[in-house]
Amino acid sequence: MSPRRYTIDPAKGVMQVEWPLFGELSRALALKVARAWDPEVVVGIATAGVVPGAVVAAILGKEFHSIVISRRLDATEERETPAVLSAAPAAVLRRRVLLVDETCDTGETMRLAVAALVNAGANDVRTAVSFKTGSFIPDFHALETESVIVLPWDREVLLDGELVRNPKYHI
Repeated sequence: MSPRRYTIDPAKGVMQVEWPLFGELSRALALKVARAWDPEVVVGIATAGVVPGAVVAAILGKEFHSIVISRRLDATEERETPAVLSAAPAAVLRRRVLLVDETCDTGETMRLAVAALVNAGANDVRTAVSFKTGSFIPDFHALETESVIVLPWDREVLLDGELVRNPKYHI
């Protein structure tokens, strides 16, 4: 399977997020959660949701864990669908869980992760994202946009020992 490439719709544009903005959005997300709800544990969806999840957990002073959900091509090799690749953390049993990802569009990944946490015995699961980019409505989000999001840790990749612009984005 070749790496996922993103075609940029000029009408929607690209939002290149720098570290300071990411930090402020994580802070804003944590404050929104704290003002409305008191989770006992935070779970980040690996890989990209782990970074904002860990930051939100640190700000809230909560225990942090992750769950691995990845996109794979379906049988027709035309559409990527999410799949759970790791067990839900045992720490969610009988607890209030905040599930964090970096973005959500259709909500497929988020719904799959929520189901895995509920099946693992979580009492209450609420969802939070840094960027709401589509039709799915998470319980908490820091910013809503239709733009393609390029996160600071995703902008460059190592190729042959050198940092280069990530080839999956045509910017």
